[in-house]
Amino acid sequence: MTIQLDTIDWRILKELLSSGRITNVTLAQRVGLSAPACLRRVRGLEDAGLICGYTVLLDELGLGFSLTGFAMVGLYSQSETDLQAFENLVLGWPIVREAYMLSGETDFILKCVSEDLGSFQDFILKDLTSATNVASVKTFLTIRRVKSEPGVPIQLPTR
Repeated sequence: MTIQLDTIDWRILKELLSSGRITNVTLAQRVGLSAPACLRRVRGLEDAGLICGYTVLLDELGLGFSLTGFAMVGLYSQSETDLQAFENLVLGWPIVREAYMLSGETDFILKCVSEDLGSFQDFILKDLTSATNVASVKTFLTIRRVKSEPGVPIQLPTR
């Protein structure tokens, strides 16, 4: 089922992406609605599953997490049972912040955030490479973040 969004809905989503803590009154002013009408729209977007939740963005460095690394994981078997077993392992590893199953030579890419190189290496050696069905792991350490933008690219129509 496809939900038809109008310009106001898109503006609401864009504003919430920029500031999820915005008050309904401020949001309503920015998108040109009354506060009750804006709240109905937001609740409708939530009920439709287009707004999945609200979260906070943290300063990783300020909290002592200085390393972001990626692990490209190849599996011996890609049977659905084996894929599900690996995915269940990934869900239990707090160091893994994002995980995607890929097409091509690599089966999964894992984005990991850790305090330092030692803790990342410990995870790779003790957890990831020793996991059942893991055939290969290639790691990449980031030098610097160039862009970090959550959500989807929302382009509002120009008038």
